[in-house]
Amino acid sequence: MNTQAQVWLERVTNRKRKPTKPSTISNWKFILKKWVLPEFSSLHLAEVNNLAMKKFVGRLCAAKLSPKTIHNISQLPKMIVASAINEEGEEIYPRKWNAEFIDMPVVTSQHQPAVTGDTVSQLMAQAEGQYRVLFALVAGTGMRAGEALALECKHVSEDGRTLTIQQSVWQNQILSLKTANGIREIDLHPDLSTMLKAFIGNRTTGLIFHTNTGRPLCQTNVRNRYLYPLLEEAGSHRMGFHSFRRFRTTHLRKQRAPEDLIRFWLGHANQSITDGYSKLSDDLEFRKKVAESVGLGFEIASENSVVVPYSASCTLVPELVGAV
Repeated sequence: MNTQAQVWLERVTNRKRKPTKPSTISNWKFILKKWVLPEFSSLHLAEVNNLAMKKFVGRLCAAKLSPKTIHNISQLPKMIVASAINEEGEEIYPRKWNAEFIDMPVVTSQHQPAVTGDTVSQLMAQAEGQYRVLFALVAGTGMRAGEALALECKHVSEDGRTLTIQQSVWQNQILSLKTANGIREIDLHPDLSTMLKAFIGNRTTGLIFHTNTGRPLCQTNVRNRYLYPLLEEAGSHRMGFHSFRRFRTTHLRKQRAPEDLIRFWLGHANQSITDGYSKLSDDLEFRKKVAESVGLGFEIASENSVVVPYSASCTLVPELVGAV
């Protein structure tokens, strides 16, 4: 099992078809080390069957892991077994996994918190500098935090109304996006555009958000040191950056924005053949009108507390730049 696990890990790390994000690889390595290999390292691949999986899932349940976590962890030994193929590309140990026999916990509705408009408004009044702009941007666009932290001045249109999403930050590295749908444009409400342009000032190159050494901000540090305390001060529970994404999606649907544009702005794939026929995403002026008409769903504080961070310009540190 150990040998095939390493073969599988190398394969998913380097494959060109459906490339795997570094964050996913890192998570898989952790799961292998903590859960999978201690359980299966002494077994031959032929022995990793429904009975072995039943015992494994039982131990995960005894560790009081959530059903979703157990489901995610149990996928790895299945993928490792399936990765053993012969010269003709056929699985050597084909399996028909029996969830009933394995007694796999049923994944029910997940806890997926979303901030409210009032909470975001309070954040706007409390946050300062680049963090105030960052929180406004993720709440007003629904973009992922890694995408926001990877934004460069060149990604903002000349009129400040449209952002081009091309890359993401993970562990201080600028990386290309995982899917073609992630590469997209997001149109801003005029108030958000004005805020962003004031923050950028006369800068024309470099990251929009960065440390005093020019490095990308660390998402975990921003969440723990700035977002969590501000949420607690606002009387809210701790929530991650994805709660802003859920807030924006909910707001867009409440305002009856075209579903085509919601998916386009969020970077989601089409759901039907009909979606492929719609060309709303190509109509820039229409997109801007919709972005303005649906509003933000929160108030941007009137005081001018936006400041240019650290320096008038910032260039990317070469050794931090990954595959862009």
